[in-house]
Amino acid sequence: MKKRLITASATALGLALLAGCANKNENLPPAEAPPPPAADADMSDVVEAGPTVAEARAFLERADEELGQMSKEVAPVFWEQATNITDETNKAAADAGARATKLAVSLANKSKQFKDVDLPPDLARKMQRLQSGVTIPAPSTEGAAEELSEITTGLEATYGTGTFAYEGEELNLDQLSTIIETSRDPEELKTVWEGWRTISPPMKDDYVRMVEIANEGANELGYDNLKTMWLSKYDMPPEEMASEVDRLWEQVSPLYEELHCYVRAELNEAYGDEVQPATGPIRADLLGNMWSQSWANIYPVVVPEDLPGQGYDLTEELQDANYDAIKMVETGEAFFTSLGFEPLPETFWERSMIVRPDDREVVCHASAWDVDDEEDVRIKMCTEVNAEDFYTVHHELGHNFYQRAYKDVDYLYKDGAHDGFHEAIGDFVSLSITPVYLEEIGLITEDQIPGEEADIALLLNTSLDKIAFLPFALTVDSWRWDVLDGTTPPEDYNASWWEKRTKYQGIVPPGPRPANAFDPGAKYHIPGNTPYLRYFLSYIMQFQFHKAACEQAGWEGPLHRCSIYGNEEVGSRFKAMLEMGASEPWPDVLETFTGTREMDGSAIIEYFDPLMTWLEEENQGRSCGWE
Repeated sequence: MKKRLITASATALGLALLAGCANKNENLPPAEAPPPPAADADMSDVVEAGPTVAEARAFLERADEELGQMSKEVAPVFWEQATNITDETNKAAADAGARATKLAVSLANKSKQFKDVDLPPDLARKMQRLQSGVTIPAPSTEGAAEELSEITTGLEATYGTGTFAYEGEELNLDQLSTIIETSRDPEELKTVWEGWRTISPPMKDDYVRMVEIANEGANELGYDNLKTMWLSKYDMPPEEMASEVDRLWEQVSPLYEELHCYVRAELNEAYGDEVQPATGPIRADLLGNMWSQSWANIYPVVVPEDLPGQGYDLTEELQDANYDAIKMVETGEAFFTSLGFEPLPETFWERSMIVRPDDREVVCHASAWDVDDEEDVRIKMCTEVNAEDFYTVHHELGHNFYQRAYKDVDYLYKDGAHDGFHEAIGDFVSLSITPVYLEEIGLITEDQIPGEEADIALLLNTSLDKIAFLPFALTVDSWRWDVLDGTTPPEDYNASWWEKRTKYQGIVPPGPRPANAFDPGAKYHIPGNTPYLRYFLSYIMQFQFHKAACEQAGWEGPLHRCSIYGNEEVGSRFKAMLEMGASEPWPDVLETFTGTREMDGSAIIEYFDPLMTWLEEENQGRSCGWE
């Protein structure tokens, strides 16, 4: 059963400024590393004679060079901390983060000298990226960068080393998540679900202080608050981007509402009214995932007995075929090379952390790393041989192949066209992991390929992963935006978190939460400071990419049965989009591959259209909704 986590790609500078990617779940989901800045050089001499276009160009060239050099310096430090958590590596990462943040903030502040210069589009774009490129900015106040870096490093370490004592044994997140994914005992689920959330209350005071410092830093850079700064990265005014998110959610929310209605009814039948009522929200711990962000693990609970299934279990097929973690990654690599991409460098295999080491603490959250902004790409995963991690491998490698594709652009453009692009690439490829593809690579036999009668089962299973995730992705940053702009004060952090989760997802905790609860901190991307809107956008865009690719391939069947494996013509156009990095506004980049300039949820609706019809029929006579 797929349980995916949300992952993130990591660059050195990104790591520094945040304080790697996984799938939507979070046994895997890390977040991105902040980009590192270069030595804290004094560049005031660049504008001695007054701001001109030529001086702005010179400033940006030097800034690009310094940031690139800093990235190379700090990336190995962050990698070491993430793959070997000790007091020493935590301190080294905090020191590196402080240096990187100081440089990035210094350069961003100095760029304001050119605010009245009429810059050509390429320079204006670089200037904006320089100003908004710090995820968690520190103000120039003495000691602020060091304090901020110490806090962010500590938050991530607290998460990465979190455990809960259950039945006399200290269990880590992997072990606790396995119970959530497989147990059907509501009392056990409640105990473990609540137990993991005991790791986060100690984070709250540091998180509050971090928000204070980061907002001061955003103010110095000319933003009202950090929320506005984050939303300014999408080639449109922040308020327009917020409206764009609402528009996309309105496109896809009817499908989620039907899925919620159906799943709630099946859980009610399985557990009874005392555990899961037939109306209202769903109890969060019953959904097969520690954060209720993917429901794929409860597919056996909610699938009708008479519904024709896919006829195979991917986890069992992988294990029967003697796959190990390395072969899982090799298979993911082979998909990309089948599209015409160059194989991964030998250093990838030498330096990646593909399985959990036995001799040290690590951050298991799956992530993809670009350590030198050239060829030193790596993944960090605690890979297990199962269907979930098979998909996660493809997701993470999507980051790595994207990073290699844009390695020749200027440093300030070494990124996705916007952050949703980076997250969408690997998942777009994963949509081609169809039964026909699995037969082509020898994981199943031809007679195991299900016929059309299995389409509803296949789509239901996929929807429990893809569609269930969409409102969760909105919840994380909707909560965080209200925290960052002051709408939600610290005393209301947890209440607001559950108000949002009920509003968007229609879920509630299994019991009253303690007064000191800080449940947002039990999700990696909060203490890890990874913006989460990227995941929502990526889920919209991966289907948009898939539809465009299938049209390019001349596919005429149902969208959910299309696979582009082995199609080098599609791969050539795909690679052309990736090579652009962030060098052009994202609508221009999007148009390169899809022919359209607007993000659009209609491809999701088309992909799941047969399921939507089936869900509506199944839900007749039920009271849907949860208000």
